[in-house]
Amino acid sequence: MKNIKHEETVTKVLDALESIRPFLNKDGGDIELVDLKGKTVFVKLVGNCNGCPMSFSTMRLGVENTIKQFVPEIVEVLNVE
Repeated sequence: MKNIKHEETVTKVLDALESIRPFLNKDGGDIELVDLKGKTVFVKLVGNCNGCPMSFSTMRLGVENTIKQFVPEIVEVLNVE
């Protein structure tokens, strides 16, 4: 039962990332899902987004808020380098 819930959550997180991917692609960047542990999502900004001065804002305002809209049970989204 737990695995099914985990798979559903991963699918919702991937849907959230797909919804913001075009905005990141427009700036020459992208995002990857690295892991999902409990209520924490680990992502990696790649391309021009990796190390961009605006990446903190992108993570907080764009990525984290969007993921939480799609998956309200997520409490934290972390960018791994």
